[in-house]
Amino acid sequence: MTRFATGLIPVCAAALVLAGCSSAPPVNAGAPKGAKERKKAPDFALKDSTGQTVRLSDYKGKVVLLNFWATWCGPCKIEIPWFMEFEQKYKDRGFAVLGVAMDDEGWEIVKPYVERLKVNYRVMVATEEVDNAYGGVESLPTSYVIDRDGNVASRHVGLVSRSIYEQEIENLLESGRGKK
Repeated sequence: MTRFATGLIPVCAAALVLAGCSSAPPVNAGAPKGAKERKKAPDFALKDSTGQTVRLSDYKGKVVLLNFWATWCGPCKIEIPWFMEFEQKYKDRGFAVLGVAMDDEGWEIVKPYVERLKVNYRVMVATEEVDNAYGGVESLPTSYVIDRDGNVASRHVGLVSRSIYEQEIENLLESGRGKK
């Protein structure tokens, strides 16, 4: 193999990892939709690692970052530390991160993973019903930023910039001042 080909392999591998964990191109919805254009995020009831039921509707009044991810997804591994920081930084302002793991092995693989990373937000394992309610999550990571009224402000497929998430969260927290 030539030096060119040898050097090209790591570059191509990195590009694939950064693009997301599927063949679908990354989708960045950009700035959050105007409040009147937003649609209700599908509610769900899933168990977290402690066995407690988590409902999206329980978070009405908060800005929520709902992240579909998997333990084997490279871009997800990049985002999780960001989301842990967001949880810490914004939780007192009416913000929460909810993680929905898409691993086929379920809690057997997810629970040790979140414990090892010391994930500070609630994590659940997806069901087929939740996957279908969100249009069939075909690419990971897929994240939804949800406003205080439970409406989808933006959707991101694939790895997007940390600053995009921060800007959206800040804007939604500011626009909902006084609401909790």
